[in-house]
Amino acid sequence: MRNIALVIAYDGTNYHGWQCQPNAVTVEEIVREKAARILNHPVKLRAAARTDSGVHALGQVVNIHTESTIEPSGLLRGLNSLLPQDIRVMDGRDVAEDFDARYSTRSKVYIYCILNQRFNSPFLARYALHMPYSLDPVPMRDALHHVRGEHDFSAFKKKEELYKSTVRHVLRTAVSRKGHIIYVVLEATGFLRYMVRNIVGTLILVGQGRIDGGDFLDILESRRRESAGPTAPPHGLFLRRVKYGTVL
Repeated sequence: MRNIALVIAYDGTNYHGWQCQPNAVTVEEIVREKAARILNHPVKLRAAARTDSGVHALGQVVNIHTESTIEPSGLLRGLNSLLPQDIRVMDGRDVAEDFDARYSTRSKVYIYCILNQRFNSPFLARYALHMPYSLDPVPMRDALHHVRGEHDFSAFKKKEELYKSTVRHVLRTAVSRKGHIIYVVLEATGFLRYMVRNIVGTLILVGQGRIDGGDFLDILESRRRESAGPTAPPHGLFLRRVKYGTVL
């Protein structure tokens, strides 16, 4: 039995997230159906992340077990000839039998994009949150430093969502401005649902000057979702990369 890993990019605008669900079109459903057609057997996909409705990916990773002898390059060509234009397989290779796209991860990198100018762009409206008033990225960057390391992120989880543990380890953070776009970057060993979007929603309050870095830290330490800012919309969020050491 072979194990093939695929790196997939997609525009999440037209999909109800990654994971298959009743009465909704998802990225997983589309990829699984096309892969099954090429491999001539039912396919089960293991994915690194279950991105929500409207969230995009530059580097989603999945793995497929198959007895087919097709080369990864042939599988890529076949999939990309069948998939809609807003989903593309960017890379693929044979991996160890015990490789699991979800449980073998070392870290995941997410990027959130904010278009900070007076008017929205018709070319970026699907990929960046438009904020027409001025945001200062410097205090946003300083406040975001507080989430580095291991913390209880209950203040930034989806409300009413239950977890065995709400502790996560953030490895890297960054806030930068290039032209009119502010990029918020978080890398962690794992994320709670809505965690990045809730952090961004709170950082925007910092960028507006409505709260400061000390307030942001107080929100983190409060462990209360109602203390944090609003949830930033999904269309500005990208799963940038999933890291596995030397595997991918």
